[in-house]
Amino acid sequence: MRGECRLGVSENSVLRTIFGPKRDAVKWEWRRLHTEELDDLYFSPNIIQAIKLRRMTGVGHVACKGERRGAYRVVVGKPEEQIPLGKPRHRW
Repeated sequence: MRGECRLGVSENSVLRTIFGPKRDAVKWEWRRLHTEELDDLYFSPNIIQAIKLRRMTGVGHVACKGERRGAYRVVVGKPEEQIPLGKPRHRW
């Protein structure tokens, strides 16, 4: 949750730099754009939704590969064998 907040803040700061300040209609002073105004100007989905969508497409590709693959077992969460701890043994 905290990482998602940080991504949203950094995305808004980049968008504020791209679009620049806005002149207030009443006071004729420059001000920063609010988040809602940034959303109106930039129609693409936010970065958090894009990352989650890419993760889900990756999971779909892994699911198509089959149950015997290691990546599928990691996604499902059912490892069959236990890996020994420590440094791996030398194999010649």
